[in-house]
Amino acid sequence: MKKVTKPESEKAIRHLVRQWANASGVLPGQSKMPSFDDFVLWLRQRGGSKYLEFRSVMGALEDAELWFDEELRQTWRN
Repeated sequence: MKKVTKPESEKAIRHLVRQWANASGVLPGQSKMPSFDDFVLWLRQRGGSKYLEFRSVMGALEDAELWFDEELRQTWRN
């Protein structure tokens, strides 16, 4: 199986964050902090683990959490 690259993962994760947010009733920029752990669990249950297995200096989960926060306008919490 071909490994997913970081740019491919970023595109997919950003898209999937929006899907998860819509399904979970999460609004971008809301004051209640959405759960990255809930998103990761949702992603893994749908076979999306491959998007969390790319090479990264910072770490794949850390990059994914940053994209999650950016998509939901939650970067203020970092």
